[in-house]
Amino acid sequence: MAGLEAESAVGGAGARAGEPGRGAAPPRSEAAEPRRLPGWAAVAGPAAAELAIGGYRIGGPSLWRDEAATISGAQRPAGAILALARHQDAVHAVYYLLLHPVIAAGGTSAALLRLPSLVAMSLAAGLLGALGTRLARASALPAPVLTGLAAGLALAAVPLTTRYAQEARPYALTALAAVAATYCLVRAAAPGAARWWWVAYGAALVATGAFNLFAVLIAAGHGVSLAVAARPARAGRAGWPARQGETGGGPVAAAVTATAAVPAAATGAPLAPGTARRWLAACAAAGVLLAPLAVLTARQSGQLGWVTTPDASTAASLLRDFSGSALLIPVTGGLAWLGCVAGRGARRGAGLTLAVVALPWLVLPPAVLLAASFARPVYVERYVVFCLPALSLLVAAGLTGLPRIAARASASAPAGRPPRPGCRHAPALAWAPSAVLAALIAGLVAGPQVAIRQETARADDLRAVASVLAARERPGDAVVYLPWDVSVIAAAYQAPFARLENAELGVSPVASATLRGLTAAGPVVAARLAAARRVWDVAWAQPLGPSQPSPAAAAAERALAGMRLVRRWRIASVILSLYVRG
Repeated sequence: MAGLEAESAVGGAGARAGEPGRGAAPPRSEAAEPRRLPGWAAVAGPAAAELAIGGYRIGGPSLWRDEAATISGAQRPAGAILALARHQDAVHAVYYLLLHPVIAAGGTSAALLRLPSLVAMSLAAGLLGALGTRLARASALPAPVLTGLAAGLALAAVPLTTRYAQEARPYALTALAAVAATYCLVRAAAPGAARWWWVAYGAALVATGAFNLFAVLIAAGHGVSLAVAARPARAGRAGWPARQGETGGGPVAAAVTATAAVPAAATGAPLAPGTARRWLAACAAAGVLLAPLAVLTARQSGQLGWVTTPDASTAASLLRDFSGSALLIPVTGGLAWLGCVAGRGARRGAGLTLAVVALPWLVLPPAVLLAASFARPVYVERYVVFCLPALSLLVAAGLTGLPRIAARASASAPAGRPPRPGCRHAPALAWAPSAVLAALIAGLVAGPQVAIRQETARADDLRAVASVLAARERPGDAVVYLPWDVSVIAAAYQAPFARLENAELGVSPVASATLRGLTAAGPVVAARLAAARRVWDVAWAQPLGPSQPSPAAAAAERALAGMRLVRRWRIASVILSLYVRG
C-alpha cells in the first residue's frame, strides 16, 4: 500500500528535471497535457474497468476440461493435493491449494471458481497503472498519470485478458505476479530505495514461477532491462539530442526525432549502487525456492505430449490475440513502436525507462519458448499471457507520445517556408489522433469481447453434456470413457455423472493421487458392463494425440460392439453415445 500511495503522491508532484515548472507555459509547438489527473486514477480506473469488463457474464460460458481438472485437483484435502503434486500436475499444485478453500466454502459454480482470476486480473490492471505512471515519468513522457491510466485500460480492453479473467486456471494470477515483480524491480533499482523492495521482488518472482513455471523467463527480461539501463550512453549522446541530418525526411520524421530527444540534463535516473548484485541474489533465492517444483515438473513433462511444434499460424495467432483482433495488429504495432521511441526511448544509459522495461518483457519469454519448441514443443499461448501487460505499456506510451509528435509536426515547416502561425486550439487538437485511435481500439475489440463470452469460445461445452445426461439417464446406467483421459470432464458438472456407474474406475482420484483415477482390470470392466442394460460412452471428437488402448478400454470397446447404438450427440468437442443391450 505504501508504494501505491507513493504513486499518488508522485502524480501530484511539481516540476522535475527536463519538465517545465508549474507556472511555465509550454512551448507553442508542444502538445498541451490534459488536465492533471490524480495519481490514484491510474490505479483505480483500470482495476474498476477490469472488474466490470471481466465480471460481466463471468459464469456464462461453460466450464471446460482444464477447469474440470482444477475442480478435480482443488476439491480434495490439502494433503491429497500435495500427494497429487508428487505424481501429476505439480505445476498447478500451488493454484490448487489456493482454490481449495474457495471450493470448500462455496462449491464449484463457474462464477465462484473464476472469481479469484477476475480479482487477480483486476489487481494486475491497477498495478500496471501505477507501474506505467512511474515508468512514463522516468521516460519524460507527457501526462505520466494518463499514460499509466491508458496502460491499465489497454490491458482491460484486450479480449484475451477477459478470457483468462474468466477462467479457473492460474494464468491471471501469473499476470498479477509478473506485474508485481516488475513494479518491485523498478522500485528496488531506484537510488535510495529500501532494501525490502528486493525481498518483495524475490517473493514476486517465486509467486510468478509457482503459478506458471515458464513465467520465470520474466527474470531474464528484467536482466536485459538492467543491462541496457546500466550501460553508459555513447560519447556525445547523453540525453540523445538530435544530430545534424537526423531530421531528414520531412516534418513528421523531424517530429519523431524531436520527440525522442530530451535535454542532456534530463537523462533517466541512474540505477542504485549494487543493483546487479542484488538482482542476482534475488533471482538465486527465487531459483532455490522454485527448484523442487522445477524438478517435479521436469519429471512430469510427458503431460505436454499434446503440444505441437509451432508454425506461422502460431505467431499469427499470438499477434492477433495480443492486439485484440486481426484488424488491430497494424494499429497496436504502430503504437508500440511509438512507445519504444517516445521520450527517452529504449536506448542504453537512460535508466529504467518504459521501453527499456517493457520491450524485453514482451519479446524475450515468447521468443525463448517458441525457439525451444522446435527442439521439444513447450509453447502454448496461454503460457505467455503474463507478457501482455508489457504490450499495454508500450501502446499507452505510444498513445500519450503521439500528441507531442502531432504538435511538433504541425509546427514544422518545409524548407524555404516560414513556420506556420500558432493556433490557440492546436495544443488541444494534438490529442485528437490519440483520441481517435483509442476510440478505434475500443470499437474493434467490442465484437471479440462479446464473442469471448460465448460457449464457442471454449473448446468444450460441458454444461450441455451434463444437461443431455441429466435429461436421459436412468437408474442402473453405466458410463465408459474412451479414452480414459476424457473422464476428467465428469468433475465439472458432477451430479449427472455421479448417478452413473463408472464401469472403468478401479482406484479413485484421491486414493491414486491422480486427476482421473486408475482404471480397473479388463475382466472387471467386462463383468460390470455385462450386467448393465444401458451404457453411455463419452469420447473426444478429436483426441489430443495418439494413445495406447488400455486393457479396460479394450474390454469396454468389445462390450459396446455387442450392443445397439441408440443415439449419438456431438456437443462441441465431446461425442456422447447411448448404447442399449438387445
